[in-house]
Amino acid sequence: MERRSFLLALAAGLAGAAVGRGTVGQERPLPVAAPPAPPLAPVAASAVEAPAADLLLPPTGVVQGLPGDGASLALTIDDGTSVEVVAAFATFAADSGVRLTFFPNGCYRSWEENARLIRPLVESGQVALGNHTWSHPGLRTLGDREVAEEIGRNRDFLRTVFGVRDSPFFRPPFGSRDERIDRIAADQGHPTVVMWDGTLEDSRVLTAEELMAAARTWCTAQRIVVGHANHPTVTTVYGDLLALIAERGLRTVTLADVWATPAQRLRGGTAHGRAAIS
Repeated sequence: MERRSFLLALAAGLAGAAVGRGTVGQERPLPVAAPPAPPLAPVAASAVEAPAADLLLPPTGVVQGLPGDGASLALTIDDGTSVEVVAAFATFAADSGVRLTFFPNGCYRSWEENARLIRPLVESGQVALGNHTWSHPGLRTLGDREVAEEIGRNRDFLRTVFGVRDSPFFRPPFGSRDERIDRIAADQGHPTVVMWDGTLEDSRVLTAEELMAAARTWCTAQRIVVGHANHPTVTTVYGDLLALIAERGLRTVTLADVWATPAQRLRGGTAHGRAAIS
């Protein structure tokens, strides 16, 4: 099927490395040599462009979906245990124009190794970044200082590697949070705790059919959908995801397309939802 041709050769090489890797945070597929795949044809601009409406200020507290009525879909991608899958997501965005929000864990080498691919997308506003902690611990098991160190170290990583100095977004690993975690995240510069109201269910290894079944269930208007840059299956269904988005008349947005800080607005965030870049 032509829609699945994008990075199919890469995915085939990764699939063997995925066997036996069932949980989020387990590493890691070995690097593979794969022939370059043909580029993915971009979808119609209406399916990927940022909304024209005025941006909202980021809320303090928890968000689980996009505000108001509309046809927006926020695809948010967590973790990044696989160098190759992170590279595939960056190539997918560059080739198709899809808008994404990444929540990296800086401990994974995938982000630094792919920074040259990702940083131009961040600078253009097509990709936004949020904080997912440095090493993906269950934060409620940690003391206040350890929580602050996990969040602060990853905040500094996002600035050093990607130039992002003003992202309000924080996502707790495993979705595990309470008022204490929210308060510490806000103290570290991330007052908006981003949960989700849809999932690709790919924190474990899935078949392509299972992943697309989850996408058909959850990729609907005004949802925040969580996926992961860990397992290779998602790289085989990018075309199918875009076709689903177009079929349903949705348009992808970053979280910064919806919410922007005052600094982002001063630096042109109202035009592209662009994160403040240093």
